[in-house]
Amino acid sequence: MTQSALDQLKRLTTIVADTGDLNAIQQFRPLDATTNPSLITAAAQQPESRTLIEDAYDQAKQEGYQLDALVERTIDILTVKLGVEILNLVEGRVSTEVDAALSYNTEETVAKAKELLALYQSYGIDQNRILIKIASTWEGIQAAKVLEAEGIHCNLTLLFGLHQAKACADAKVTLISPFVGRILDWYKKAENVESYPIDKDPGVVSVKQIYHYYKQHQIKTEVMGASFRSVEQVLGLAGCDLLTVAPALLEKLENDQRTVSAQLNHQQAQTHQDHQHQEISKAEFKQQLEADLMAFQLLQGGIDGFIKAREQLALLLRQSFGLEADFID
Repeated sequence: MTQSALDQLKRLTTIVADTGDLNAIQQFRPLDATTNPSLITAAAQQPESRTLIEDAYDQAKQEGYQLDALVERTIDILTVKLGVEILNLVEGRVSTEVDAALSYNTEETVAKAKELLALYQSYGIDQNRILIKIASTWEGIQAAKVLEAEGIHCNLTLLFGLHQAKACADAKVTLISPFVGRILDWYKKAENVESYPIDKDPGVVSVKQIYHYYKQHQIKTEVMGASFRSVEQVLGLAGCDLLTVAPALLEKLENDQRTVSAQLNHQQAQTHQDHQHQEISKAEFKQQLEADLMAFQLLQGGIDGFIKAREQLALLLRQSFGLEADFID
């Protein structure tokens, strides 16, 4: 019997479900799962999440939180509770995101990460099964450096350029999530083209560059391609350490019978000669980020999008529990 593209891919790469949908995770049984504020907000709107939401709200109330703080605490508890449900379905790890509004504040990011971990631990979850997800700003990467030094594993997200990847390597982060689809979207609009052949796809090329750089310099940080727009993009990165894929694409891969071959491997990476890795300074990072219009715009746009998603969830909770009147000045 012919193996599906998904089964073949799983032999080359660790497949991660990019969703907060428990039904989808149950269907595809990935090793790990990733969430973000948009996915949490989507999951919260499903009828089966009602009990989780009510339990989170009750816990926040019992802890003595009121008004704005009550809603924010409910979101954190709900996010962790959803993570616990996911961990009941997967053998590996779940990525849980720090509030994107803290992306430019190192100290508050560290504090929020520890709050989320304390919640997980109160539900009996080992911290090694959690990846704290942080936006790849300079401040976020420095927060990850602090956390990693304390044995807290981090997933640096909204990563669009090699300069961000280099800073993450310096911080010794556990895992990075370079985005593929959003880079493609940006270039299609900027260059006014409909499509690219997969070997010229700017998102795929970007992740390959980062992967080759890491393997060549024996950097232990794992590379997890994220934000895919097509099966072709996913298969174009077969062999990457991990790939986090949305359920709709996992389903397409499951129904695809094509032969899948590795597009990335350690040996191939050694043929890409580069200069010796040197630590990147804050000034260099900022300069390179600002010089890369794509990375600069997508990083800020991604942060803004996640902040908006969290605000939508806050509104949903206020309406759900009849709190709107309490929030009128």
